[in-house]
Amino acid sequence: MENDYRIETKCIQSGWKPKCGEPRVLPIYQSTTFKYDDSDQMGKLFDLEAEGYFYTRLQNPTNDAVAAKITELEGGVAGMLTSSGQAANYYAVFNICEAGDHLICSNTVYGGTFNLLGTTMKKQGIECTFVNPDASYEELCKAFRPNTKAVFAETIANPSIVVLDIEKFAKLAHDHGVPLIVDNTFATPINCRPFEWGADIVTHSTSKYMDGHAMAVGGAIIDSGNFDWEAHADKFPGLTTPDESYHGIIYTQKFGKAAYITKATAQLMRDLGSIPSPMNAFLLNVGLETLHLRVPRHCENAQKVAEFLNGHEKVAWVNYAGLPDNQYHALAQKYMPNGTCGVMAFAVKGDRDTAVRFMDSLKLVSIVTHVADARTCILHPASHTHRQMTDEQLKEAGIAPDLMRLSVGIENVDDIIEDLSQALAAI
Repeated sequence: MENDYRIETKCIQSGWKPKCGEPRVLPIYQSTTFKYDDSDQMGKLFDLEAEGYFYTRLQNPTNDAVAAKITELEGGVAGMLTSSGQAANYYAVFNICEAGDHLICSNTVYGGTFNLLGTTMKKQGIECTFVNPDASYEELCKAFRPNTKAVFAETIANPSIVVLDIEKFAKLAHDHGVPLIVDNTFATPINCRPFEWGADIVTHSTSKYMDGHAMAVGGAIIDSGNFDWEAHADKFPGLTTPDESYHGIIYTQKFGKAAYITKATAQLMRDLGSIPSPMNAFLLNVGLETLHLRVPRHCENAQKVAEFLNGHEKVAWVNYAGLPDNQYHALAQKYMPNGTCGVMAFAVKGDRDTAVRFMDSLKLVSIVTHVADARTCILHPASHTHRQMTDEQLKEAGIAPDLMRLSVGIENVDDIIEDLSQALAAI
């Protein structure tokens, strides 16, 4: 019955299921440890023979309830929370890739993810080939190698706002026997559910729209349960052969559709420990309860702001898929007919100094590193989040030197437009 609830109801009701006399609101289990009556009970937990809690680094009731809610929102079978979106993306890939392996990634992904996959994981022996997401299927196929283990992309790229052709990328991955991992942070499951279009694993930086108030950094990984690891057993020995660190269990045989998330928890979280605090998970749950209300307002406001900027004489260009003449409008209508997100890219006419002068003239709109929360904010990626990248790398990632990322909040849209207008008048 609960799986039949509409997504708005799931935002409120999913995850925490209080029994008679228990708190209606999700409690904060702010404890590192959990007590048991005898040694055998604890032993079974360590052997993965029983379900339960013994140490918050592996699992915590507050965290699990919130992970379950996000899993239901995405339509998956299992999920886990991490301490950040970066940790989620790292775990999602490292769970199936090891030294000597290769993955393919869209070159328009967030700069932190680009560096994680292209530089940091390269030091661990995992190579990444970055591809243009707009390239043809035939061109993209050339990037695959015999040791390719995954394809990674974002539904809406940060900050270039490129919309992914999910079906094309899912076919690409599946035709080569590997899963498609999609970061769905900007669209959220309110506007896009990648599993319905063939994606296998979804990640989130829950710090953004899901939290919604810029209060708590966090991440999530959700598995659709649809990828057949056993059918490609030779590619994924970590899932399909005995794990000697857990008494030789084989995850796919013991846990079925929950194999991928169980392995990520039992191995990676055990050893690397990128957990969110229960308090942060609690705050995330508060944000999730209004996600279905906030996302439409973000989109409504952003559409009006994009139209205003698009018609302004001092604006060089605007990239927002809600604009009918945008190159990604058709893809957005296909995958996100109710709206994309509240984030857009644009540039003012002039040089980099002009962009800085414009931003410094804003009063309501804040210059912050964050994005996708209730307050309208802006930043210049080339000077801020992506400043570690060379001009060539910026171009490869689809980021122009004049690009500004505007995250439209849920204030009164007339106030947002008036602030942008006075700042444009100052340049």
